[in-house]
Amino acid sequence: MGIIRKDYLLDRWVYYATERKKRPHEFKKVEVKEESKICFFCPDNEHLTPPEIGRLEYKGAWKMRWFLNKFPAVERKGMPNLKSKKFLSESDSYGMHEIIVETQHHKSQLADLPADSIRQLLEVCGLRIKELGRLKGIKYVQVFKNHGKDAGTSLLHSHTQVTALPQIPSLVMEEAKAAKKYVKCPYCDIIKLESKSKRRIIETKNVVAFAPFASRFNYEAWVFVKRHKMTMEEFEDIEYKDLALVLKKILVKLKKINVSYNFFLHYSPQGEDLHFHIEVAPRMATWGGFEISTDAIINSVLPEDAAKFYRR
Repeated sequence: MGIIRKDYLLDRWVYYATERKKRPHEFKKVEVKEESKICFFCPDNEHLTPPEIGRLEYKGAWKMRWFLNKFPAVERKGMPNLKSKKFLSESDSYGMHEIIVETQHHKSQLADLPADSIRQLLEVCGLRIKELGRLKGIKYVQVFKNHGKDAGTSLLHSHTQVTALPQIPSLVMEEAKAAKKYVKCPYCDIIKLESKSKRRIIETKNVVAFAPFASRFNYEAWVFVKRHKMTMEEFEDIEYKDLALVLKKILVKLKKINVSYNFFLHYSPQGEDLHFHIEVAPRMATWGGFEISTDAIINSVLPEDAAKFYRR
């Protein structure tokens, strides 16, 4: 018998059909795109990217560097003001879109990097959120990573993307509004609940990761800082360190089964009270007509089984 589950807070439903999990197309390997001989992100090709915004150095060479995306989704052109007329609303695609190249090494994945390098990446993300969030017209800075063809990546060289947006993403606002209905932070209670559940993946003194009760993606994982922190500006060094250790463990497991994935950071918009967290979404299954027509998801892997996979 299948199971239907609802998200902790959102009006979002998932249908679990575990008998489907062995269908061949459900767990396909990442197909790496053939690339041109020149990689814009490799050392000695820095002149092929837009001007550098910043870098981390090691022994006189860059270890990590960031710059504007050459093919941005948003740009600092026009105005962020929304124009509305009856049912029609639009604005200029105003904002900034940056790339953080995570390593010099062309074939290294984020999972291959030392936990300390992942910590540095997270710290850079926090700095970019802080700096870009100060710009006029910017209401939210979304950090995300695409890894693999099925997750939307176009370049093999490992990188993270940062988008400064003129509006707060609807999913972030839904989470914030849902949390506001409770006397205290519901995610703090969810952390306590999942720390003792079969869905717990890994836990340190400061961070916990678990497969969410109503996971939409096969082997989905959420990573929370235990203490109620709304933004990365509030983090202590040890929280960055533990966050990197936990994220690395999850990504190493996903590398072993060679799947595409996305991950993204959700922090609290200004004036709201949302518990910071990272969501990791492996992209194994293709959503079809059911998912598109109902906005509900069919998942073939129970989160309890996903957590077992990560704990092994």
